[in-house]
Amino acid sequence: KISVLEGDSVTLNSDLTEMKDDDVIQWRFGNISIAEINVTADRITVYDDVLDGRFRDRLKLDNQTGSLTITNTRTEDTGLYELQTNSVEKTFVLLVF
Repeated sequence: KISVLEGDSVTLNSDLTEMKDDDVIQWRFGNISIAEINVTADRITVYDDVLDGRFRDRLKLDNQTGSLTITNTRTEDTGLYELQTNSVEKTFVLLVF
């Protein structure tokens, strides 16, 4: 569980030190994809227009570790975030007050 105040930034850490050549990293909010890194295709994609643009211009992906930063958090960002890679699955509960 991670708690932040509205307007703060928060980083959801993947705990990966580096990505492998064949890694695909996916971030989901609920069951909606919000970001992805495909190392093989050398592609970083942020789906910030999903959920009516809720995350527009507020998601940042670290291309070394795959960690996800949400800037200027809002109360509607509260919820379940899931990280899935070839080797790791993590779940985060974010509470924004």
